[in-house]
Order: sequence, then C-alpha cells, then structure tokens
Amino acid sequence: MKALMIQGTASGVGKSVLVAGLCRLLARNGVKVAPFKPQNMSNNAAVTVDGGEIGRAQALQALACGIKATVDMNPVLIKPEADHQAQLIVRGKAVGRLQAKRFRQDRIVLLDTVLASFETLKNTYDVVMIEGAGSPAEPNLREGDIANMGFAEVADVPVWLVGDINRGGVFASLKGSLDILSESERQRVQALLINGFRGSRSLLDDALIWLKKETGKPLAGVIPWLRLDLPEEDAPYRHTSMPSRLCGEGLFHIAVIAYPRMSNHDDMDPLASEKGVQVRFLRSADELQASDWVILPGSKHVASDLQWFKDQGFVEALQKHLRYGGKVLGICGGMQMLGQSIEDEGVEGESMQGLALLPLSTQMQPEKILKQVDGIANYPQATRVTGYEIHHGISDANDGLFPFAACSQDQQVWGSYVHGLFEQGEFRQIWLNKMGYANSDGIHQQARTLASLDRLADALEEHIHPSLLAPLLGKHR
Repeated sequence: MKALMIQGTASGVGKSVLVAGLCRLLARNGVKVAPFKPQNMSNNAAVTVDGGEIGRAQALQALACGIKATVDMNPVLIKPEADHQAQLIVRGKAVGRLQAKRFRQDRIVLLDTVLASFETLKNTYDVVMIEGAGSPAEPNLREGDIANMGFAEVADVPVWLVGDINRGGVFASLKGSLDILSESERQRVQALLINGFRGSRSLLDDALIWLKKETGKPLAGVIPWLRLDLPEEDAPYRHTSMPSRLCGEGLFHIAVIAYPRMSNHDDMDPLASEKGVQVRFLRSADELQASDWVILPGSKHVASDLQWFKDQGFVEALQKHLRYGGKVLGICGGMQMLGQSIEDEGVEGESMQGLALLPLSTQMQPEKILKQVDGIANYPQATRVTGYEIHHGISDANDGLFPFAACSQDQQVWGSYVHGLFEQGEFRQIWLNKMGYANSDGIHQQARTLASLDRLADALEEHIHPSLLAPLLGKHR
C-alpha cells in the first residue's frame, strides 16, 4: 500500500494523533514514511526546513517519521482571522485571504497544487499517511472538497474512518457518515476504527457485531484511551480554567490569556508538563488573581485580540498582578501587544497603542517572517535555544537579550518572538527558576513527545488487526 487516508466522523476524534502513531509504527519497522494533510484549518503552525509554514500536527507527524517537515506535507493551510475571513497559506506562503461566502469555489482551484505535493511525497517515500479534515460527511462542504473524499477519489487512496467513543454516539456517527457518502466513496472506506475506549473490550462485542452487519465494513481496531504528552493542534483548553480557591497548594500557577485569535498555544505544553506547574487558559480577567506568571501567547490577529484584551478588563487585572510582584511574558503577537505601539498600514487594521509595558514598538509588514531558530541564549545565561519565528511585525528588539527581544526596567515583563521557547529542558529550567519556580525537571520536551509517540505506536500495533497493518508494513515487516 503506497498511501492510506485517515478520515473522521468529526473534528477532534483523533485523526492527527492516529496518523502520528501510525507514522511512528511504520518508521520503527523500517518503512520510509511521510505525513500529508491536503488542507488544514488551524492557527497553530510550524515553520518547515524549506522556510514555509504548515499545520502544527504535520510537524508532529514528521517528527514521528524521523524526518524534517516540508511544505508538501500540508500544501493548503487556512488560518482564521475573523468569523468570515481567513488567511490562505499555499505551499508555506501567505497568498491572500479566503472569504467564507466563497470558500467552496475558491478552494477547489487548489486541488492541482494539493495533488502535486502528494505526488512529490509518494515518489519519495514508501508510504504516505494522509490525514483528513473534520468530517467527510458534511453536506454543505462536500462540493469542491479537497480535504476528504474529494481528494481521496481523485488521488485514488483507501480510507479508514475513525470515530471517538468518548464523544458518545460513535456507532451512529460511523454508520451515519457512511450513509451520507456516495456509493464510490463508501467503497473506498476500507475499514472502521473506534478510538479512545475505556473499559473492558468485551462490553463492545454486541455493538461491534451490529456495526459489521449494518455497514459491511471490517473493524480495524478499538484503540484504548491513552494519556499522552503530545501537542494538541486545536484543543487549547486541555488545561482548564479553575477558580483560584481550587488551585493546588504548592503549585506554580501560570495564566495564559486565551484571546479569540490565540495561536500556537502548544508553546505552553513544556510548561504544563512540569509536575509542579499548573497552566490555565483564561478568558475572564477575574481569574487572573493568584497567578505567579501571566503569558500573552501568539495571536493570528493582534489588533482585534488587543482590543478584546482591553474590553474584557485585562489591563487593570494585569496592572494589579504586576503591583503584587507577578511576572509577565508576551510571545510573538503577545509581545507586540505589550509594547508601546503597533503601527499598521493595512496588514491587519489601524495602528493601535500597545499596553506600554515593554520598551519596543512594532511596525506591521505585509511580508511574513518565517524562520527556524537554533542558537545560544545571551540571557539569562549561555544555553541552547531552539524554536521558530512566524510573524508579520518588525519590532525594535534588543539583541543582547536573545531569545528575548525586550524586558521592562524592573524585569517583571518580558517579550520574545520565539515559538517553542521552552522546548529545550535546560533553558526552561533556568528560566522557570528565574520566574520563581525552582523544581523544573529540565527534560527536553521532544523526549516526552517521542516517548508518547512510542507508547501510541505500541498500542496501535497491539490493537489494529495485523491483516490491515500488513500492506502498510509490506516487505519491511
């Protein structure tokens, strides 16, 4: 089998994670494998080795394969900026904006680009593991589809359809999705998968017999629920907001401001992985109290998120946090908000006054800056820092503070353009100690990620029927 596509009954059923796990399983068995997602919609992006941006999930899947991520792995990326508008990224570069009312018409012209990237990967690797987007059974999205069955039919690839039993209604969603598909599309579905099961497998026996009878499709497997330390592309509230009175004693509390266009929230994953650290994503200024450290994350639309920040009363709450000795970090768009001003000549909107907590100003530029970062920190001490930059603005940064761009005179407020800043364990340990938390484990986040990918691959090898895995493993088995 040269390619396999994982489609889902809905968003969030585990497509990204299952593709990553299958990539890891194949790579461990000597298969030269690459991930592919024709069209992604997410504000969480990564910078590739060839200088473009793709969805964060495809970067994770490339890591699972043991290869560098390239723009061919996600040729179309849609980054929402407003309810009816999104930035369109094609082969890693911003090419304009996509309007909701023309979504179906404007994306179909991208099918040739998608197919060309797929052919490049297919000609380079033994197997291409393909991830669908959302559900293939949405009647309003089927016309002009390039993300699910529209792609699968043209590219002639087999499909496994996955549903998440934790969401409820998994049997209805699997059968219902198949019923909506055309006859040729139903024939293309090779097998069904049930993801996230908790409990005794025998409890499903009657339901699985019913599913096979009703759909005529074999069951690839029932995948158990696993606790994994993996970045989640579209689940920023995994570390849920809690009232301060319920916060654990002795924890170091980090509050992340979850404005509507928040991006690259996986920057927080290495911090949340620390056993003594609690990360909360907040949308209410009242919840900012009792936090040791406040982070303003990246933003896909800085102007609108800054206005939201002000309208929600966060300015006063942040000032109170600082008066009591709290610390603040702005990352990328969050740093731009903390500066004196944002000068904009039509990139996002009008120029705005910043929060005036950092001694820098930002000039928005139409050309997006995309680059990987790998260097030695100038501050607080010499240690390796890795990550990437992805932003429109240019700020008058202090290079002597790298990887930070600016800090306040009292050193309570900091800013950096570097996403993935805390991936390197030694740097994270040093910085958390400076912020007031002295018990960091110093583990490299990639080590945690790879360990979880291996646990996931082990589970897939155990629970997916060998006859369905065999064509993927081929002679490398």
